[in-house]
Amino acid sequence: MARWQPDARGRLEAAAFELFRERGFEETTVADIATRAGLDKRTFYRLFGDKREALFSGSGQLEEILVKAVTETDAAPFEAVVAAFRRVAEDIFADRLEVVRMRQSIIQGSPELQERELRKTGALVAAVTVALRAKGLDESTATLATESGVTVFRVAYARWIAPDSDASLSDLIAEVASELRAITSAPGRR
Repeated sequence: MARWQPDARGRLEAAAFELFRERGFEETTVADIATRAGLDKRTFYRLFGDKREALFSGSGQLEEILVKAVTETDAAPFEAVVAAFRRVAEDIFADRLEVVRMRQSIIQGSPELQERELRKTGALVAAVTVALRAKGLDESTATLATESGVTVFRVAYARWIAPDSDASLSDLIAEVASELRAITSAPGRR
């Protein structure tokens, strides 16, 4: 009998990532992932609901950091959301650019994964909005601040993963937030 090896979750995530890159998402089965990780399908399903979750398992940590950062600051709502995304950039994404680029190419290659990414983003938006509401903000203010902050993050993230990018994600978030502030406060043209 094989000796027990630690970090089954990490091994399954790494195996899924490798196989999705090699074969594509649709062509990779749960059995393939489990075999590559040296585990069985039961272990996979004990840790993940389906093979998509092997790419999205970090969303819980992401949500936790965002909500905590928004909750702990006294900044204006939009500034709180931007600061929260900058913390995520530093705590989760720093020094992971190449891995994130590969992960994003896997997601872009699968409509099913794109849909899952949209649902996960929707859940993040809901969680941050609830956190802002818990601080006493009305629904409209909480929603506008969250959606604006998520837009800033999306634009910054797209710039960060671009092939010619060399800036940090945190710096790009600050840059895009400044651009949005300038756009929304610029005098109107006639």
